[in-house]
Amino acid sequence: MSSETTLSSTTTESKGIVIIGAGLAGWHVIDAIRTKNKYIPITLITADSGDRYHKPMLTMAISQNKRASDLVRATGVDAATAAGITLLANTNVSDIDPATQQLQLISALRSDPVYTNYATISYDKLVLAMGAHPIFPKSLPEELVWHVNHIERFGQLQEQLAVGCQRVAIIGAGMVGTEIAEDLLKAGHHVTLIDLNDAPLSQMLPLKATARIAQAVKSQGINFLGGCQVSSVIRNSEGELQVSYKPVVSSTENAEAEQSETLIVDHVIASTGLTVDDKLPTAAGVEFNRRTGIEVDAPTLRTTTDNIYAIGDCMSINGVACRYVAPLRAQAATIADDILGHEHDGYDHKPPMIRLKNKAISVLVTGVPQANGNWQVTTESDAELIMDLLDDNNEVSATVTIKAPPIVSA
Repeated sequence: MSSETTLSSTTTESKGIVIIGAGLAGWHVIDAIRTKNKYIPITLITADSGDRYHKPMLTMAISQNKRASDLVRATGVDAATAAGITLLANTNVSDIDPATQQLQLISALRSDPVYTNYATISYDKLVLAMGAHPIFPKSLPEELVWHVNHIERFGQLQEQLAVGCQRVAIIGAGMVGTEIAEDLLKAGHHVTLIDLNDAPLSQMLPLKATARIAQAVKSQGINFLGGCQVSSVIRNSEGELQVSYKPVVSSTENAEAEQSETLIVDHVIASTGLTVDDKLPTAAGVEFNRRTGIEVDAPTLRTTTDNIYAIGDCMSINGVACRYVAPLRAQAATIADDILGHEHDGYDHKPPMIRLKNKAISVLVTGVPQANGNWQVTTESDAELIMDLLDDNNEVSATVTIKAPPIVSA
């Protein structure tokens, strides 16, 4: 089978297994199927080039002076050839008909409907691996604000930051925002990290834990503005970006009294969460939530629509989004067995270990953490904090371990 295929306006043919999305999840499914079956037809559809790269590296690469091309492990064409699949690169799926098991495709390279090539392809089994998209609140206009959820945008940002020390504001101090902040600081930039909460990772961990993270972030020289909400980002007459923000307050009266402050920067990066586009899940008739993603049956990764599976950032299990890399290999193996009709024990979903990649502080989380709950301290010293989250039965449902980095002697 060929690598990249040009869409034809009259093509209608069976494609066996069709996968939408060429991120880590989509390629893991291909690897898993090819391990078990070398010949079954597989078509991979992606809006980009389909290049293989490890997305978690994006939050560490700028300080390592790595360009987007340095992160690509194999081009989409080369990877498709090696796997013996058909790659439809630069192609969007515009509609799914689950009754006829057909997809409507449109070229991502042309937006003019008069000249765009259309195609309809059929599937026996369909895997939705199209990922999730950054959330841009109204205060963060997409044309002025970066995100690092995709290698193409990362590459464009990396080029902009490659020239001299620059001022960068990062909106959102979750895992990704906190990691990017340290990465840009290490690359020599002036970094301001802004969050609605008083400390980084506040939506995941209790105050006693997040206070240590905030202290570590500030000690590096990152300007952390906690408890602040960005109201606007505009480009001023000097070509700089003006970020307006004010403290988060609970009452309308106090909100009106608070004066906005401004921050002048060269770049703004949004790290304000992810959402799953509803177009394809709605067309496919699958159970779906924009924030958490497509609901699947945990043992099989099947959606609520026959012959359709989901995996990766677009998928959820028991109402919880599954946006970590570690489980992908096991999930892909389950999908491969289920699609190929092999007997299997079923995917056993276990929350992955979560590790913050920052060097200023070691943060390790197991289980299913949540900020609010019955957190109990088991170890507390200047060097280490360990806390357990107890459920209603006093069983440990999550643990966080925070350690200060070792002191390196000169």
